[in-house]
Amino acid sequence: MSQNSPLSVSPSRPAAGSAGRLIRKTAVELVVDELRDRILSGAIAPGSALRQELFAEELGVSRLPVREAIRQLSAEGLIDMIPHRGAYVSMLSRTEVQEFFDIRMRLEPWLLRVAVHQKDDGDLDRAAQVVAQMDEAAPEQWGRLNWQLHEFLYRSAQRPAALGMVRALHEKSERYFRFQIVNAPIRQQAHDEHTELIALARLGQPEKAEAALERHIAQAAEQILAIVDHLLDASASPQPA
Repeated sequence: MSQNSPLSVSPSRPAAGSAGRLIRKTAVELVVDELRDRILSGAIAPGSALRQELFAEELGVSRLPVREAIRQLSAEGLIDMIPHRGAYVSMLSRTEVQEFFDIRMRLEPWLLRVAVHQKDDGDLDRAAQVVAQMDEAAPEQWGRLNWQLHEFLYRSAQRPAALGMVRALHEKSERYFRFQIVNAPIRQQAHDEHTELIALARLGQPEKAEAALERHIAQAAEQILAIVDHLLDASASPQPA
């Protein structure tokens, strides 16, 4: 998307709160949602500069909510704040994605195999609850819930150092999971694969669970790498005047 292209904000739909109350989104929340959607869909290309004054004018708000929205999205890892230069959409790295998944492929199947040998039905029940939450999760919630699911699957292995390494990998990969959930029709696939992992763990079948997790990680890597390649190719293409 050209930096000067107008952004249209969809009319806010009041959300239902507790006791049936309607909660209207604030200006900051609307700007956060709009910018996040544009970044995750690739409408704003990786590396693009974000001019606060232009977005404020295009969205019909003051600079304050735009500034706060950029700050929030920077905390999410979607925007880089560069001193004396401004805000830029974070660059994507194919090499980084490949390395994250290579390490995950070596650590997580082993962790799951050990965990199944020492399975905790309570953790598996909680993992199943997270799967249900992921069915309806917004893109910004996907990575956090995905980690919770995997943590419940691995926790009974009682390998805290390895679990900490895997958690760090998931946290560093979170923004890539968001690109995946926005750009690929994976909800049903993820539901089915996660449900299979839980079922194999309940049945006490460590080898089958390990093999299923290897397939799950490999397929996620393939999907995310394809999306990153597409977005990087799009950002490298000449933009219309």
